[in-house]
Amino acid sequence: MNKTDLQHRTKKFALEIIKLAEHLPNNRVGWTFTDQIVRSPTSVAANYRAVCRAKSDKDFGLKDSKIESNELVSIFVASAKTVKSRLNQQSKISN
Repeated sequence: MNKTDLQHRTKKFALEIIKLAEHLPNNRVGWTFTDQIVRSPTSVAANYRAVCRAKSDKDFGLKDSKIESNELVSIFVASAKTVKSRLNQQSKISN
């Protein structure tokens, strides 16, 4: 797979998600989910295109920004563990 193929695939994915989002309820809850569902794949497509336009590693910037997927996953896992721990503590107190 080359750069152009992946650009087309990310764009196609974003467009498919937008079509899916059109079937969500037209109410406050639906709008909330629609907003998030549409922003996610379109962000992937836009970010991939920006990466492809980078002229150097410095322009690419992913390492410089220190925002890497492993770090984000670690943050989310730690947050989930904290919430689970709090819920367990509350459960023990109320019993």
